[in-house]
Parts: sequence; C-alpha cells; structure tokens
Amino acid sequence: MSQKGHKRRLRTSHKVLATVSALVLGGGGVVFVAQGAFAGQDSRTAPVTATIDCPDVGDKLREVPDQAKGEVDKNLAQLDTQVADAYQKLSTGRAKGDALLSGLKDQRGKTISAIGDAIGKAGSRPAGLDGMSSCKLKQAAAADPADDPAAAAGAQGAAEQGGAAAAAPQQAGGAPQAKGGPARSDFVAIGTVKPNVRTPAARANASKGSFAVNCGRNENGHFNPDNVIVAPGVSNGAHHMHDYVGNKTTDAFSTNNSLAASGTTCTNGDQSTYYWPVLRLRDGRAERDAKAPGGGQDANVGTILKPKQVTIEFKGNPTSKVAAMPRFLRIITGDAKSFTNGPGNANASWSCTGFENRQLKDKYPVCPKGSDVVRTFTFQSCWDGRNIDSANHRAHVDFAKKDGSCKPGFKAIPQLVQRIVYSVPPGARFAVDSFPEQLHKPVTDHGDFINVMSNGLMSNAVRCINDGRACR
Repeated sequence: MSQKGHKRRLRTSHKVLATVSALVLGGGGVVFVAQGAFAGQDSRTAPVTATIDCPDVGDKLREVPDQAKGEVDKNLAQLDTQVADAYQKLSTGRAKGDALLSGLKDQRGKTISAIGDAIGKAGSRPAGLDGMSSCKLKQAAAADPADDPAAAAGAQGAAEQGGAAAAAPQQAGGAPQAKGGPARSDFVAIGTVKPNVRTPAARANASKGSFAVNCGRNENGHFNPDNVIVAPGVSNGAHHMHDYVGNKTTDAFSTNNSLAASGTTCTNGDQSTYYWPVLRLRDGRAERDAKAPGGGQDANVGTILKPKQVTIEFKGNPTSKVAAMPRFLRIITGDAKSFTNGPGNANASWSCTGFENRQLKDKYPVCPKGSDVVRTFTFQSCWDGRNIDSANHRAHVDFAKKDGSCKPGFKAIPQLVQRIVYSVPPGARFAVDSFPEQLHKPVTDHGDFINVMSNGLMSNAVRCINDGRACR
C-alpha cells in the first residue's frame, strides 16, 4: 500500500499568481491558492492538493514463479517506498514537479526492470511492465478550514434527523481544526444518503447459517505498519498503521508455521489474523507513533481510535452450500491505493449505527447525535478451488455475481464480514490511515485476512452455515 507535493507551472496566458503552502499534517500535500483565474476556476474555488499517481505494478502481475516471489515482493515494496519518499519531498517543497517525477521515473524504471528480470529467470518475462515507470501529479480538493466538512454535513444531517447539529471539529485546546487531512468533499451526512443495500433472494439450496468469532477489540495493543500478505519480509510495507485481532504474532516476518504456532485473542481458538488500517481523530495530538514509520513519518497523525465493537462473522451463500476455506488462504478486500488506482477494486463501506442500510464507498459519514461510525468489510466469497494466494493477491478469489452465485471455475466459501464500530466525538474530524499519497481518502479503506483456523474448526463453521444454524 504508498505517498507525495510541488510548485505548479502556470502559463503566462493564465495571468495567475499562485502561492504554495506545504502541508505535512494529515498528508495534506501541497495546496495551491490561486489569485484570479486558475485553469478555468475563479478565486472562490477551493484550494487543491497535489499528490503522485503511479501505475500499480503489483496489481498487474498475474504469474510469479515461486522461486522469484521473494525478489518480486522486495522490489514491489521498494516501489512503494520510492513513491512515499517522493511524496514527502513534494509535500515539504523540497522538490519541484518535473524534476521530482523525472527522478522517480528513473528509480521506478530500475526497480521494475529488476522485477521483470526476476520473473524472467524462472519463466516468461511479463509484457508491459517497462511502460509503468512514469508517474504524474494528481489534484484533489483540499480541506478548507473556513468551511469545515463535518460541521456543514453534520448540520444538514441533524436537520433531517431532528437532532442537534454536530459541533465544528476541534483541535487540542479548543482551536479550530487546521488545514490538512480530509477535504470537505470527503464527508457527507448519513441522513442525506438514500438506502442502497440490496440482498440477493435466497434459493432453495442456499446456505443460510452463520459462524461468529469473538476476537476482542485489540485490547492487547497489537499494531504495526507491516503487511505480510502484500509485502512479506518488509518492515513498514504498508506505510500506515494496522489494527490486529486474532493471531497474536502477525507481522511482516510471519510464516504459515509461525502463524500456526501462535496464540490468539479469539475465544474459540481461531488463530486467523484479521487486520485493517487504524482510524484516527485529526486532532493534532501526538500519538505514540508520531515519529515512527507508518505513523508520523508517513503522514499518519492524530489519536488512534480504539474500536467500540468488533464483530467477525462468516456467512453463507444465497444460491448454494459453501465449501471449506483452505488453511492459510489469504484475502484482501478493498484497495489501499484506490484514490490513484481508481475504484475498480475499492470495497470500502462506511455508515452509522441505525443507518446501515445506507453504505458509503467514497465518503466518510457524519453521524447524528447518538449514532456511531461503522466500517464494514464484506470479503470475497468465491474461491478458485486451488490457490491460497495469487500474484496480485486477488485473482484466486472473487466476489459473487449479483444473484449471489460464483462465476464458472469458482466455488462458494464462507463469506467473512467484519463490522467495526467507533464512538467519534460529535463534530470531530477523523480519517483512516493510508499510504501518504492517497491523502487519507475514505475510498482507500481495506481489510486483510489470513485463515489459520484448524481444519476441524473450519469444518464446524461450514456445517453450521450449511445447516442454517447460527453458531459461535
């Protein structure tokens, strides 16, 4: 998962004077404040934030021979680090756009070539990689401290719900929240969202049961900025902090054997690892990782929110019985780079308690008084029947079709649904941890899972689900 800022060149014909403010807090990037007309906009237009948009090499890989995986994983992680470093230079004004992008292209070109060489030594060199070294600047709306998103959206939502308006976000000490972090356009009052959840009708052969797992709320404080699925063997491979429940030892250097030997926070002995990016208040406070990789070093700042509730449940399929997941199956849902990659693999679901028939993919919810913020991760529930992982960590699993059935060649497996609830102070600004260049956008939310259930426990889960029982 990855990170960026610079001075924009303006043509003389635009007759524009621009000042550049480098924002570090919250990964705000560079804000361009135009005086007069700016690329067709006027002086009333909100400032924009510059970030770096690079092709996602890992997502394009389809086949990586076993003997090349270590080298490929190391170099994919290096690509993320290169972008993170470039974003830091951009956001602090230490490098201009053209020179920055040129240098980044050279770095990426060498690393991508190394990936191709590693695969080529063990098989066929993948086509098309050499054209993925170039990056570009991407602009997004920047936060406007004079027009705060949570305050505006909260007032609108509260009016619809008949409750009190949300207070304006506050920094420590009661000062208004500074620039940086989520933009106004990243928030919406949940009361203004129409119900949008649809459930496929169950057929005669449906598996209607469920299997719930109680793994706590990370009371043991298991955090790290690693991602053993995407960047095994690489410290800070995620460039953002992860919250863990279940397996007690998961980090970048975990193996199947170490996971199988680990203790667990789950009450039924489930040793699986469940993890997701932390959610933070954008309150200006120095968290314990303020100077650490994955935290402040990667523009992830503010108070880490502890979940109020974590629910882990495996559900059935509306069209068929489910088959057992293989031990050590890996699934990633959502895309940590979806702000720059686009929404193709995005699977974020944001809502509020009492309004969960309204799910948001690319907005943070502003909840009315008495309602909590909810993140829901609904994982892929169709498996290719052979592989526990794939080169891009996606091809071996898939989402069911609209009617709930799996595409040819895939079989239904228990569907993991993780529901995480947070008590967010009224009017508080919050954001999910992200790769720095992804600007903490809500669409980048994602969840990760490695199945380490014993075969016996998985068999019990499958029987409960297929028999239509609700088991714990």
